[in-house]
Amino acid sequence: MPTRVLIVEDQTALAENLAEFLSEDHYALDFASDGLTALHLLASNTYDVIVLDIMLPGISGYELCRRLRNDLHSSVPVIFMTARGELSDKEQGFALGGDDYLVKPFALRELQLRIDALTRRGTADRSLLCAGALHYDPGTLIASFSGKGSVELSATSSRLFEALIRKYPRFASHEDLSRVIWGIGEGDPHTLRTHVYALRKTLQTAFGHPFIKTVHGRGYRIESPDPSEGQL
Repeated sequence: MPTRVLIVEDQTALAENLAEFLSEDHYALDFASDGLTALHLLASNTYDVIVLDIMLPGISGYELCRRLRNDLHSSVPVIFMTARGELSDKEQGFALGGDDYLVKPFALRELQLRIDALTRRGTADRSLLCAGALHYDPGTLIASFSGKGSVELSATSSRLFEALIRKYPRFASHEDLSRVIWGIGEGDPHTLRTHVYALRKTLQTAFGHPFIKTVHGRGYRIESPDPSEGQL
């Protein structure tokens, strides 16, 4: 079954290059040159991943992603692609629900690898995972903390969180976490830190605690406090 991809890009030449490169493989592609057209397509179709330019006419890519998450309640993975490569731009994209961020110019093969990594469905055990009072359901992408509610994670945050909670109480190395995001053990360390920051922020907002501790020079681990404690 082909991977369904929506590409939202207003530069005709780039959109045509993407179409030519990806149409030769296992992808079914739809295209939109502006945010409003993309919203109409998203309201009537199901996609496995969205490749989204930020600087679009009318509705920006940031705003489109926000509406996708908040109004359409969709968790479909989003890859931002843009010439805006500052850390603050990436932080904004991840905070709005983006799962990956690709800075132009980029190799088309790299985009393909990122699409495949986001849509890959493993065969690992999907039963409830626990780290103390912190729980995660891989089937629904929902994390919960006893007595403190629950939160649905984005596609990339869910893979990071699952890798961390499966390692609990040990740490997950940088290579472990790069592999679950990109399929290789040598991903960009700055982008990895940005993904971890976004996950920490989500958990902090939902539960009042970031849960993820840095193991300096090695990776990250889950630290689950007791929910009965007055101070989290």
